[in-house]
Amino acid sequence: MDLRIFTEPQQGATYDTLLSVAKATEELGFDAFFRSDHYLKMGAGDGLPGPTDAWITLAGLARETKRIRLGTLMTAATFRLPGALAIQVAQVDQMSAGRVELGLGAGWFEEEHKAYGIPFPKEKFARLEEQLAIVTGLWATEPGKTFTFHGRYYDLTDSPALPKPAQSKVPVLIGGHGATRTPRLAARFGDEFNVPFASVEDSERQFGRVRAAAEEAGRGADALTYSNVLVACVGRDDQEVARRAAAIGREVGELKANGLAGTPAEVVDKIGRYQEIGSGRIYFQILDLDDLDHLELISSQVRSQLS
Repeated sequence: MDLRIFTEPQQGATYDTLLSVAKATEELGFDAFFRSDHYLKMGAGDGLPGPTDAWITLAGLARETKRIRLGTLMTAATFRLPGALAIQVAQVDQMSAGRVELGLGAGWFEEEHKAYGIPFPKEKFARLEEQLAIVTGLWATEPGKTFTFHGRYYDLTDSPALPKPAQSKVPVLIGGHGATRTPRLAARFGDEFNVPFASVEDSERQFGRVRAAAEEAGRGADALTYSNVLVACVGRDDQEVARRAAAIGREVGELKANGLAGTPAEVVDKIGRYQEIGSGRIYFQILDLDDLDHLELISSQVRSQLS
């Protein structure tokens, strides 16, 4: 079971804060540091000091870490043109010596698009499909050859398809709850399929859809890694769990029902339930980025039992 750290910097975080979390992620033995790709806070709080850009952040972390994987859950297809995105990710992969993974999603948060003047198209899923075809197609084009793509939304002619990532294949993550189109897209382009913030039962159902789609596409169900992202709130005792829940403005009961909350033993038990339905990777959503003791506890008393 791979255990990864996932952050939501739009809620309020500087680059230095993210660097501290990424370094702790590496030092404490976690597999990867991932972050969201948003430009506007959600819910309560002021979001200060303001947003950071996902790929600029990861470029910095690529030079300041050595081992951990780095990636996004999920890069918004609405934020970037696919050709430019392919260049950005390939460059960061080179900067990290081949440790990057690309989670790519359609984009959904209309308010942040309005706030920063980013077009919010009506048809997003078909655009995402073309983006995935272009980004992966550019990377897969042999050196010395060119890449051409004529789609409904994007048109590329004789692209030199450069630069190339350091990895021969940058892992592509696709996720979501869609019952039909999302599994088909994952089966076509995905190396990993992620179900965000879902119960064991709902995750099992969605994994089954993706497995069926992968079999139908001729890849085989086991060609993909299956994963979950869940909010984390772990404490040595009930008092510490309650303190951490209060710090992120959540209720303990709700966190236990919908996330990975409680004592290390409770969290290990719940992760085991996800593992039983085929999840091989868990992303701990960490909302209080100043509480590095939280990461230490998860590492020493949860990760140590599951590694």
